[in-house]
Amino acid sequence: MKTTPNRRAFLKASALAGGGLLLNFSWLANAQAADKVAALNGPEAGNELTGYVRITPDNVVTLLCPNPEFGQNVMTSLPMMLAEELDADWKTVVVEMAPHDTTKFGGQFTGGSQSVRAYWRPLRQAGAAARQMLREAAAQAWAVPVDEVTAKAGVLYHEKTLKSARYGEMATKAAALPVPKDVKLKAPKEFSIVRTPTKNVEGQKVVTGKPLFGIDYEQPGMLLAMVQHPPAFGMKLKSVDATQALKMPGIKAVFPIKVYEDGTERGAFETRTFNELVAIVGTGTWELMNARKKLNVTWEPMPDFREVVNFRGNKRDELMPAGLESTAAQFRNMQERAQQPATVLRRDGDPETAFKNAAQVLERTYTAPFLAHNCMEPMNCFAHVTAEKALFVGPLQAPGFAEETLANRFGLPKDKIDIRMTRMGGGFGRRAYPHYMVEAGLISRKVNAPVKLVYTREDDITYGIYRPMYTATYRAALDADKNLIGFHVKGGGLPEHPVHANRFPAGAVDNYLAEGWEIPSNITIGAFRAPRSNFNAAAEQSFLDELAEVMGKDPFDLRLDLLKRAQETPVGKNNDYDAARYAGVLTLLREKSGWDQPENKAKKRGVAAYFCHNSYAAHVVEMTLRDGQPYVETVFSAVDCGIVVNPDAATNMVQGAVVDGIGNAFYGGLTHQDGVAGQSNFDRYRMIRHHEAPKKIEVHFVQNNIDPTGLGEPPFPPVFGAVANALYKTTGKRFYQQPFQPQVEKTKAEL
Repeated sequence: MKTTPNRRAFLKASALAGGGLLLNFSWLANAQAADKVAALNGPEAGNELTGYVRITPDNVVTLLCPNPEFGQNVMTSLPMMLAEELDADWKTVVVEMAPHDTTKFGGQFTGGSQSVRAYWRPLRQAGAAARQMLREAAAQAWAVPVDEVTAKAGVLYHEKTLKSARYGEMATKAAALPVPKDVKLKAPKEFSIVRTPTKNVEGQKVVTGKPLFGIDYEQPGMLLAMVQHPPAFGMKLKSVDATQALKMPGIKAVFPIKVYEDGTERGAFETRTFNELVAIVGTGTWELMNARKKLNVTWEPMPDFREVVNFRGNKRDELMPAGLESTAAQFRNMQERAQQPATVLRRDGDPETAFKNAAQVLERTYTAPFLAHNCMEPMNCFAHVTAEKALFVGPLQAPGFAEETLANRFGLPKDKIDIRMTRMGGGFGRRAYPHYMVEAGLISRKVNAPVKLVYTREDDITYGIYRPMYTATYRAALDADKNLIGFHVKGGGLPEHPVHANRFPAGAVDNYLAEGWEIPSNITIGAFRAPRSNFNAAAEQSFLDELAEVMGKDPFDLRLDLLKRAQETPVGKNNDYDAARYAGVLTLLREKSGWDQPENKAKKRGVAAYFCHNSYAAHVVEMTLRDGQPYVETVFSAVDCGIVVNPDAATNMVQGAVVDGIGNAFYGGLTHQDGVAGQSNFDRYRMIRHHEAPKKIEVHFVQNNIDPTGLGEPPFPPVFGAVANALYKTTGKRFYQQPFQPQVEKTKAEL
């Protein structure tokens, strides 16, 4: 396959100072990667992302990886794509984290499962271009036709003369050659590195405790800082008396900070919960934690206020209501609001008439609580801000957005802001919001010193930016023969609704209605692994199983029948999934799980499937009772994410999503009483434990030659639905409210 970069995607070669080849290339998220990009799906089409390939005379190939790493394995998978087309010797490939540079690298956004997808072709083009230039350099050096020069594993060959040279030997000469306009990319059948299980290039560093993470970073003379936020959502700072705290050992300063100035137009990912905080600065973490207990801080109710939010040029007016919210009241408000008219998101056919004439209507309502991200590494950031420049070092997902925020807040030109990205100990969307960077910068500027801000676990869990609280009611209309003639979903939440109106089963039912509604809240929310989808899949897939039972169908058969309809005679034109690929994942899962085998019929199993972030994932969860407690013993997973670059990393990612999903489905939940979070650490915010993880998670990928799509998020949502459906088979009861464990406890006596 030949490919020609468009006018905005260019390659430029130059020589390194000590000799060798430096290849500068522009990356574009192609139109395919951006046509249906959601809020967190990375850079839009047209954004330029630039990286560098270095080949030095000592034959080392280096890739500067632009995207932050938080376990999704971009530090390995991206250079694998480059090395494949370069025909490099993988043992000689080195990857380094690139510095943040919006001019060279664009936004460098990690989120929305887009890294591999966006960089698939540009990186391969760069590798193929470098390979061609090296071949041409060898051809000139040996005075032979370039077509007779081959490349393999970092070595150039000329068979007729038996001449050979390592890449490094020809790199300097190649740097003087023009970059080819047309490069030939390998066919998938020719891959020797891509699709090969490959160890994480940073694996040894991680397991041996090498300093990689933001919390590891330090500089001589730096101070440490913490912040105190209001004890409840809906409150703000009134006054602070630091007299006693300042008497404590190691304490240097205590003062209030305002994260954003009043009237600031909020930009992309500039969410923050508490705008006024108390900062405490000292020389040691333990000293700060003890001194913070001595602060005499008073708080007062926060009034209603409105903000203008400018998200990628789309402005909206957002209400932050006053009041101290409680979970019980929130649920009541949601129940009441759900009975009122909502915004129609999609309508096919005449759903009202279908339900009016139905012989049977199935209706179920599902709810889910706020969820905290609970990154293993608490929020942290190093900052050194002066009047002339600023340095920030830490774990962050969206450095491009952060740079804009920091420039505006500190009144500095972007070229005077140096952002250095560290490895992240978890992100899940939480580190896309740069408020903690602003906080660190304000503290540094105030004390005129380098400062590292660190949150405690309690700070992090009670700060906000949670997964929203959701509810959704699903309705199905059946005729006298139990044929599906109408489908209706009406979803809402605090403060956003979860409904993806154009996803399955939209397109598979003649009469279809999707509606959404929202209730404002002062409890701030943000992206949480597979935003909205993580709830939708739980509710939708649970409902489909109930529907299958009412219709007298196997759960697989119902889904496949609907997908057959969507494939052969789709309803509507805006269906955002490929019905054939969706069905393919289910078919593979059915086979690999042995769903139809007689020996498995008595097992307590649940199935669920979902499409999001351009990929398709499905799971069969096999559950048993262990000491009276439902336990997920085995999981079978099937995923269609196109070409799998690194099967080892991809398998690990799916397995991690499964464990994470099981934990959140059973235990995840955050409650509030008068604005105060009911859970502040892992003693009350229940996470899955080692002995609760499945004994076996068997992962299978659909084998095709489709360009890679997303993987970090797609396997996560259907876990919830599969767990719910398996719970029904295990306990004989349906659970409609997450987390499931409190309801399980109520029914243990019956099991």
